[in-house]
Amino acid sequence: MRTYFHVDMDAFFVSVEELYDPSLKGKPVVVGGEANQRGVVAAASYAARKFGVHSALPLRTAYKLCPQAIFLHGHPERYREKSAEVRRVLLEFSPLVEMASIDEAYLDMTGTERLHGPAMQAAHRLHESMKRQTGLNCSVGIAGARVVAKVCSDQAKPNGVLRILPGMEAAFLAPLAVRRLPGVGEFTEKNLRAMGVETIGQLAALTEEKLGRRIGDGLGSLIAKAQGLDAGGWFADDVGEGGDPKSISHEHTFNVDEASPEALESMLSRLTEMVCRRLREHELHARTVQIKLRYSDFSTFTRARTLERPTQLDAEVLEATRKLFRAHWRRGQPLRLLGVHAGDLSPASAQMELLDATPETRLRQAMGAVDALRDRFGEKSVSLASGMKARFRERTHENPAALPGREPRKKRTD
Repeated sequence: MRTYFHVDMDAFFVSVEELYDPSLKGKPVVVGGEANQRGVVAAASYAARKFGVHSALPLRTAYKLCPQAIFLHGHPERYREKSAEVRRVLLEFSPLVEMASIDEAYLDMTGTERLHGPAMQAAHRLHESMKRQTGLNCSVGIAGARVVAKVCSDQAKPNGVLRILPGMEAAFLAPLAVRRLPGVGEFTEKNLRAMGVETIGQLAALTEEKLGRRIGDGLGSLIAKAQGLDAGGWFADDVGEGGDPKSISHEHTFNVDEASPEALESMLSRLTEMVCRRLREHELHARTVQIKLRYSDFSTFTRARTLERPTQLDAEVLEATRKLFRAHWRRGQPLRLLGVHAGDLSPASAQMELLDATPETRLRQAMGAVDALRDRFGEKSVSLASGMKARFRERTHENPAALPGREPRKKRTD
């Protein structure tokens, strides 16, 4: 029987801000942007949560609920640095650590009893070490399945520990609301409730045939998770086996709905640049390219295209994203959000590396030189001419670029 920890940092973004500005402690704080801005809450202090403010809530709604709150844009670089510190603490307890997001991780603690003692004792030591080394609090869930450990850590908040003994997983999950189960989002919850499924236990008792196509893909794994088993998605691989990203994307929410073709295509160029930069950092090529369009009424559309061959070059990806944009944007209709996504990723082809005189090879070498300049002088030091006017601001969110432990291999330190 394996032993898994799910470690979830308490109000991570807010807690980091409090380290830099202690005057924020005990006050209602919202991280994600200004009160009158577009966007959603990335994190809320526990004082703000008492007023109904929570992550993913529109900032303007948060202001209506708690106008006395302090609204902050946040500092993504600080959060990445602190997340790296958190990961280093976790690696002291197990070599098998998987960062699920910037503020949560899974640890395989199987066989660590001689070093750290029984599970509850190890969790207590982890709590103390985390506070001492990072200044932050965390909650720990312990179980024989990661999906159960994740639910446990949420139940243990703030700054608590909850362990479910082997054989008790299904009984622990059964009375909880179905939305508490990882993998059940708003859409799935709505469909399940329409079928009379309110709790995880009710879901666990169903079959794929009973649910049918009304829920979507992954029914078998969803039912298995409701029964307290690791299945599908994040839980398919062993802890610590997470490698290169399965997809790479960047998106931008405009502060004011944008209808200018020039401004939109400039932002499209900037987002494409950022995606291709990360492809080269991870030494990956993309076979599919997708754009995301969100209009003023929140209607959202994605459109994808399969390339003739995989690439990581800005010009080639930009040609594809431009064609998609020009074919599917309702000209004149203001956009709230624009995004670029690269998928169907594969490692750099060995054959391509052997070609040293083709125009493509020379272009790849040139882009490598550009990336080196950006490493030294910053992302804005070199840019496509078509993207120079785009004003992109990195939003605070739980899955940023360069997530600690998932950096490009050549930049990893462990």
